[in-house]
Amino acid sequence: MSESKTITQAELEEHQSQKDLWLLIDGKVYDVSKFMDEHPGGDEVLTSEGGKDATEAFEDVGHSDDARSLLGPMLVGKMEGAVEKPKTKTSQVNKDPTSATNSK
Repeated sequence: MSESKTITQAELEEHQSQKDLWLLIDGKVYDVSKFMDEHPGGDEVLTSEGGKDATEAFEDVGHSDDARSLLGPMLVGKMEGAVEKPKTKTSQVNKDPTSATNSK
């Protein structure tokens, strides 16, 4: 599926079971059904957020970039009325060896 599909609140709420579980994170809807057994925090944390906006719970845990990269293949679409937040990096390391910050 793709981000081009628009998901309504009613559609999101229809997917709350352990075998059919969608989460809303940062304005995008993800089908995490097939990830239930693999989730390091257990399936209970996913099912407790099923069918609703799980952004706060997802961010509070402090998921790694690796964890965030797992979301891509689970994308169902964009939530109706969602406003995309600008992307910000929490830290960025300058790896350019000619950079003034890396020279002596």
